[in-house]
Amino acid sequence: MEEAEQPLHLSSEDYENYSYTYDYYELEESPYIEITHRHILHIVSIVIYSLAFLLGVPGNAMVIWFTGFKWEKTVSTLWFLNLAIADLIFVLFLPLHITYVATDFHWPFGRLLCKVNSFIALLNMFASVFFLTVIGLDRFLFLARPSFSQRHRTLRKSMLVIGIIWISAAIIAGPALYFRDTKDLTKAFTICYNNFHDLDHFIVLRTHCVLTLIRFLFGYLFPLLTMIVCYSFLAIRMKEKTSLTSTKFFWTVFAVVVAFFVCWTPYHIFSLLELTIHQNELYHHWLRIGMPISTSLAFVNSCLNPILYVLISKVFKVHLQASIAEIFKHTLRDIGQTGTVSEQLVDSESIANVCETAP
Repeated sequence: MEEAEQPLHLSSEDYENYSYTYDYYELEESPYIEITHRHILHIVSIVIYSLAFLLGVPGNAMVIWFTGFKWEKTVSTLWFLNLAIADLIFVLFLPLHITYVATDFHWPFGRLLCKVNSFIALLNMFASVFFLTVIGLDRFLFLARPSFSQRHRTLRKSMLVIGIIWISAAIIAGPALYFRDTKDLTKAFTICYNNFHDLDHFIVLRTHCVLTLIRFLFGYLFPLLTMIVCYSFLAIRMKEKTSLTSTKFFWTVFAVVVAFFVCWTPYHIFSLLELTIHQNELYHHWLRIGMPISTSLAFVNSCLNPILYVLISKVFKVHLQASIAEIFKHTLRDIGQTGTVSEQLVDSESIANVCETAP
């Protein structure tokens, strides 16, 4: 890219409307080490995004196939089905993130996809944490209040809860559809950023703080506290009376929950730290390093759940092996039948040729 096509330098005031999560990095003349570090971060992010996409698409599709089409419909399978749907929708948009980072944060996809891409990322975050919270509460009520759970734990009511979760996640992620915007810094360089307001600093600060705190409270803190209470109770009850099935299910769900919060904790920490950019640039350097890495780690969560199901859940392993064996059996049978039909056709053609050439 020629020097005339380089994006304009961003001042500290310009940073008020920018989020380090997906957005543009300052491309001023920097020391060689600074440029090298930035390129290394870009490469690491691209590798992580690519792995998440390559593992997440077939992995979540496999979970959706089993829980949605192969297994008997239960309340538990519905929770995991919708969790996999949220993750699959998200990983399908990862090529946009890969392209964005690979082009040094140039957004070539237009204003609509800028909004939709950010909305999908937040929708996945809230839908995933809400479903994980409901799974914890479901197991808690199943053991703490078995009579209440038996009366109200039905497929119909679980579908109602699923609808509420998706609507709630869409509402909380909705501001991205309004605030995300594109801006042409040059004729050949466009950014996708949070356009909270063009002029009023107070509105920018207030909007950024409110949205960040909502995401932190509803997408992290409250679910974390809820799951700590639920799983602490479940761990105590497991010591009192354990069965192989409940133990396996507990550890599967527990691993999924731990993976979610390990992946998303750095993101929320840096999101809160990002609020300081409105007052000073003290943490600007750390945000430029930490936000891309923490975001990449958060994206990895969408491909971890199917892997955890296979590694931990014995039931999932059995069904997976049985399904693979069934696929191979049908494939071999079809090949065998095709070969037999082909041989019969060849034999019949040979007989016909003999008959035609016979005197």
